Amino acid sequence: MAAERAPPAAGAQRRATPGAYRPQLRVSEMGRVVAIGDGIVWVEGLPSAAMDEILRFGDGSEALVFHLGSRRIGAILLSQKDGLVAGASAHLTGRRLDIGVGDDFLGRVVDPLGRPLDGRPAPLPHRRRALETASPPIIARDFVVRPLLTGNRMVDTMIPIGRGQRQLIIGDAGTGKSSLALDAVIAQKGGDVLCVYVLISQKRSAVVATVETLRRAGVLDISCVVVAEATTTPGLKFLAPFAGCTLAEEWMWGGRDVLVVYDDLTTHARAYRELSLLLRRPPGREAYPGDVFYLHSRLLERSTCLAAHYGGGSMTALPIVETEQGEIAAYIPTNLISITDGQVYLDPALFSRGVLPAIDITRSVSRIGGKAQLPAIKAEAGRMKLDFLQFLELEVFTRFGSRLEAGVEAKIRRGRLLRELLKQERLAPLGPEQQLAWLVAYNEGFFDACAGPQVQRRLAWLLARAASAGPGLSAGREAWCACIEAWGAEAGDEPPA
Repeated sequence: MAAERAPPAAGAQRRATPGAYRPQLRVSEMGRVVAIGDGIVWVEGLPSAAMDEILRFGDGSEALVFHLGSRRIGAILLSQKDGLVAGASAHLTGRRLDIGVGDDFLGRVVDPLGRPLDGRPAPLPHRRRALETASPPIIARDFVVRPLLTGNRMVDTMIPIGRGQRQLIIGDAGTGKSSLALDAVIAQKGGDVLCVYVLISQKRSAVVATVETLRRAGVLDISCVVVAEATTTPGLKFLAPFAGCTLAEEWMWGGRDVLVVYDDLTTHARAYRELSLLLRRPPGREAYPGDVFYLHSRLLERSTCLAAHYGGGSMTALPIVETEQGEIAAYIPTNLISITDGQVYLDPALFSRGVLPAIDITRSVSRIGGKAQLPAIKAEAGRMKLDFLQFLELEVFTRFGSRLEAGVEAKIRRGRLLRELLKQERLAPLGPEQQLAWLVAYNEGFFDACAGPQVQRRLAWLLARAASAGPGLSAGREAWCACIEAWGAEAGDEPPA
């Protein structure tokens, strides 16, 4: 006997039967815009709204919930159309803010929402990632053991940076912080490191100059520039570094190495303070809200080196922060110093004396990079930082005009030579072979007979020879010494210009 087929469910029968539509009660929340101004919109009537949820208004505008009050909520405007006025309707979308990510963003200039600013069609995202995500857990992280070469002689030898490290660039305005970061980006040309450069509250002329610099250097194709101009709303300035971090995170979790520059987090902190005051939050220390530390820590903690079974990718962060009159102990700088793995301090006094880059080696430190330094460069650099610091202390005695011992005079003469060798023009990063060449040459006395401008001429000639005819990093020290000795004989006392 055949089994009887069970009758279809009542709901299924209603769906299958044409014309069987039955009206039902649908409950949804609808808010009302109370006020708009300075990139902030106040909304009443959405009791179920959650932080970081996207609101959609009747005219198609969108905002991000950023403040939950007892009677109304405050939101950051993401897009605003002409029809958004007080009294407009507001609805919850249930979505969190995300942006498109993927290789199509390489070579592009975009805003913090991923919209193009370079006049080209919108990038086609590989997928979308949430703007705010948790940092990688400790089990997913690995030791920093691979170098990230910046092309700067002083940084790569005395303050080395590893892939996955967070190294702060700090100094007064106009001391060359952005130039140092641009050097680090340009140094990745021809390598396997992708770059994300975030410009926060910069003038349009500065943005154009940065993009053109990357294009002329040939590294724009491996970079993505995220821009929140000075004229944009504080909400987009606040979102800019998180957007850059999200773009880099996609490549990091894909097993690739990424360098992210945040230029700069001082203006980012000011944008967050402006948002907080517009949302009527109480000002904290130095008028910054108390959670500004958490704001930057949750951003920078996403930079790390992943373990091999998580892909082995890395994200190296170079945040930039500005000081006022060298006050390194101000609120925002000390916050970032405690979050990062070291800092490169640029001194305005050195800058005014023409010592470029104006890096103050006494206040600069790298807590990780020495373990990730190239073995050949690490062997040559050796005690260079310690010897240079001793020279700076000994040089103070020469100001009194007292007679010095022969050994002390030799150390001072050698320190002055090293200081001259460490001077470097902006936007002229060195390759690893060039770094090794000048280190070996310095240790072998290649520059001892030089003085004044002759040092730079001899150094430039040596670097050009190392770039074109160097034996390579894999060659032993004997091979490099032989090459440098031959180049020295070829150059004579005065190398060709």
